[in-house]
Amino acid sequence: MVHRDEGNPWWNIQIIQRYSNGTWIWESTMSFENDKYSVDKDPYEWCLRQSKRPKVIDPQMNIQMRNHKLPTQIPGELEHELKFRCNQSCTLDDIANTLQDL
Repeated sequence: MVHRDEGNPWWNIQIIQRYSNGTWIWESTMSFENDKYSVDKDPYEWCLRQSKRPKVIDPQMNIQMRNHKLPTQIPGELEHELKFRCNQSCTLDDIANTLQDL
């Protein structure tokens, strides 16, 4: 494998293609499902951590699908508020800022 300077996303795809197997995907799925947001967590760290996990499961996942999955890990009224304030094409910073405000 020859590396060309194509930036960080290139490396992410190469790592996922090389090491992705059933166990890794299952562990990432369980980590995503078990890491629920709570107000005592840092929203920026939580959003970053949770946004990476679905990419392991589906490397072709787009921003809209990620934004559809993230609120499912936020309990109760916070999930509703986040969906109300952020649309499907908002950035990860927008989601973290909204969680910080709530």
